[in-house]
Amino acid sequence: MKKYHLLLGGVVLGLGVILFLPRAQKEKEKEKEAFLPWFKGNTHTHTLWSDGNDFPDMVVDWYKGKGYDFLALSDHNILSRGDKWMKSAAIKSRQKTDGPSALDKYRKRFGEDLVEVRGEEGAEEVRLRTLDELRSEFEEEGRFLLIEAEEITDRFERHQVHINALNLEELIPPQKGTSVVDTMRNNLRMVREQAERLGKPIVAHLNHPNFHFSFTAEQLAEVVEEQFFEVYNGHPGINHLGDETHPGDEQLWDMANGIRIGEMKAAPLYGIATDDSHEYHGGNVSPGRGWIMVRAERLEADLLMRAVERGEFYSSSGVTLKEVSFRKGVVELEIEGQPGVTYKTQFIGTRSGDGAAAGEELDVSESLQPVYRLRGDELYVRARVTSSMDHPNPSYAGQKEQAWTQPVGWKKVISGEE
Repeated sequence: MKKYHLLLGGVVLGLGVILFLPRAQKEKEKEKEAFLPWFKGNTHTHTLWSDGNDFPDMVVDWYKGKGYDFLALSDHNILSRGDKWMKSAAIKSRQKTDGPSALDKYRKRFGEDLVEVRGEEGAEEVRLRTLDELRSEFEEEGRFLLIEAEEITDRFERHQVHINALNLEELIPPQKGTSVVDTMRNNLRMVREQAERLGKPIVAHLNHPNFHFSFTAEQLAEVVEEQFFEVYNGHPGINHLGDETHPGDEQLWDMANGIRIGEMKAAPLYGIATDDSHEYHGGNVSPGRGWIMVRAERLEADLLMRAVERGEFYSSSGVTLKEVSFRKGVVELEIEGQPGVTYKTQFIGTRSGDGAAAGEELDVSESLQPVYRLRGDELYVRARVTSSMDHPNPSYAGQKEQAWTQPVGWKKVISGEE
């Protein structure tokens, strides 16, 4: 009889283990994620391969020297492949500033042997180095990585439809369309087709939605195939704050996600911060303004892209977060504080129900370890951390250093479980 009870107890225990195994596995995965390293990267960068004003080597050298872990060179409708020569005079004309020419700086940094020049004075041309050459020169396993990318640069009438494709292998020409939404969808379809055919993750993010005020919140919500957009872009001309008649980028984010989650029962947009750097000789479209911090197993392109797809990243224009977690309905952050600097964390979300305000402040904290517990009526919650520090290279007047976390709590709304 004792053996029977022992056997029965073992069966019950075994069933309990089986029943709770999925939940336990999820908890273990979340605990494991907390110990993974953060990798800093910029996903929107231009060089002389399109409309930037410096050599790709110089641009990569700048980012690597500033401690970035990965970089995507995302020139317009081109990949850094094959022979491309530029006239020295055309390169000089892009600088818009006095001082040494880009070519003189290039020679000084890398030496005459690396710089390939042809033609006589007045018709002199310089060869631009390819991505493969840059990888051989700059990449270091576990320390620095270059990710192949393209800014698919399209438009519908006056509306600019620019989408960065990260980790692709083949050029995607602009696909055009019969509307803003159709144009966006046609380009995303080609990104998805390439990813499926090659069996690799390719992340596509919509760039600067307020550039020429090209997108409404309703359009951003409608294209559910798009999972990412630039919540902050360092180009001063992209209308980040909006104006009297147009919402700013963050407002667009909340409005679109309220529609997606609350009405469409669809996954939200995640927010990416980028430089969109073009000018490297003292111009106003300069590098170092915005980036993402990705938590991944290793510094490998596919792993980084998978982590981004899972939302395992935050965006920053200067604030560093040691920890970002969401477990059992609780959002917790740990801010890396600086001496003499204060931080304000605003937990922002949209509640369910008719007439709910899009992106209201649900709570605020001045702690270095802010916490928010979901109350149950939120469609999602995200956090914005604002430092008292002025941004060292602002893209708009009065800019402070900030960080943005991704919306959470929405899975329960659309599927019934987190």
